Amino acid sequence: MLLCGCMLGPAYVPPAPPLAEQWKGADGEAVTRETGDYRDWWTVFRDPALNSLIVQGYDNNTDLASAGARVLEARARRALATADLFPQDHAARGDLTFTDPSAQSSTAQPDGIRGTRRDFSIGYEALWELDLWGKYRRAIEAADAELAASIASYDDVLVSLLGEVAAEYVRYRTLQTRLMVARRNLDIQQQSFEIADVRFRGGAVTELDAAQAASLLESTRALIPSLEAQLVISEDALCVLLGLPPTSLPELHTGPAEIPSVPDAVPVGVPAELLRRRPDVREAERRLAAQSERIGIALTEYMPSLSLRGEIGLSADNLGDLFKGSALDAFGGPQFRWRILDFARIVNEVRIQDARFQALISDYEGQVLRAQREVENAIANYLGARAQAHALERSIGAAQRAVDLALIQYREGAADYTRVLDTQQFLVEAHDRYVQIRGTEAGSLVSLFRALGGGWEIRAGRDFLSDAAKAQMRTRTRWGSMLENDDEP
Repeated sequence: MLLCGCMLGPAYVPPAPPLAEQWKGADGEAVTRETGDYRDWWTVFRDPALNSLIVQGYDNNTDLASAGARVLEARARRALATADLFPQDHAARGDLTFTDPSAQSSTAQPDGIRGTRRDFSIGYEALWELDLWGKYRRAIEAADAELAASIASYDDVLVSLLGEVAAEYVRYRTLQTRLMVARRNLDIQQQSFEIADVRFRGGAVTELDAAQAASLLESTRALIPSLEAQLVISEDALCVLLGLPPTSLPELHTGPAEIPSVPDAVPVGVPAELLRRRPDVREAERRLAAQSERIGIALTEYMPSLSLRGEIGLSADNLGDLFKGSALDAFGGPQFRWRILDFARIVNEVRIQDARFQALISDYEGQVLRAQREVENAIANYLGARAQAHALERSIGAAQRAVDLALIQYREGAADYTRVLDTQQFLVEAHDRYVQIRGTEAGSLVSLFRALGGGWEIRAGRDFLSDAAKAQMRTRTRWGSMLENDDEP
């Protein structure tokens, strides 16, 4: 009993990855260093259509369902590892053997059933290797860590899904707004063309003014089919994220076609919070923990193994004698095994596991560094887009005023059409840039929330697979209660 308490191998201690103390970009009013609640981060946009699409994506996305099935696979692997604490090799058996008592050599063949002896036997045999050095307990702990890693992988897919749905929705709304602006500018340029054409027909100006007005008008008109095609592509991308074939999504065609507005301030906390909130970081750490247990498993091969072997059964020459007391046959005893002449191989097996552990340490540290870079980049992109949006908003106001003044002067003959053309062209470009940068601003905020690892908390209390998927699995295999959510961490 004392020996069964021994466990070989290193005690796992999570490494201390390189972490910055603060986010260098979070030093203003727009991005603060306060800790926020990112569970339902998409609600900061105050957009009911986006909220509805997020729910549909969570319920129906195929990649997320695949990740959920891998969690169930990890649960089954953990149960398999736990079973090794009990007799590992046990089975019932039944035999019917024909032998020829008169055979003098191994080449003699029985002459049919006649003249042969029939041996009947049934029984049960088992082999149980005692876990003296923690081999199987280490395997269970490794399976626990792998299960936690698979759950973190599921969370990572969920975080990516939420970010992709929100980013594609922002892109769609941006394209819608660009299309609306293009059509509005097309109307303005149509009016300018008509003015230039009337003045040309009246002999007040040359045909050049009308030709320039027509050129700008058709250039803007050519932008519209491209935007309409991109809208179709964006909607199809959203359908795939929602687990739907390409179709028309009602959420995109009802209500105002506006780019989601961003909040005045976004809390980002401190870098250390990524260790528990970013699913990919947690997954890397749990893979590392599982590998630490495998070092201990490899070390147990240095030590002898002790097994208990037992067999009980009934054996008789005639079927009628099989259940008599004299037919009872039993055997039991210990079995000793030690790879005493195989130490060189064992040494290298341990080295392999230790090298993998060291590699995973570097992978984990690299994952933490990449996570910090993603947050810093997202903060920089968000702040840059926000500043650009404010500047372009002021630029549009000035450009609109310039177009109005240029048209008045052109009607009065105080300016040629080149000035009108230049001001209108600048207004079209400024409007389009402003809409695009507003979309970039909202998209950068989505990227920031995704980099912070927010959103996976919504799975609390939910199963990893839908009821329909679980029903399919139950028709194929006996799963018992393993398909239900056991409040995994």
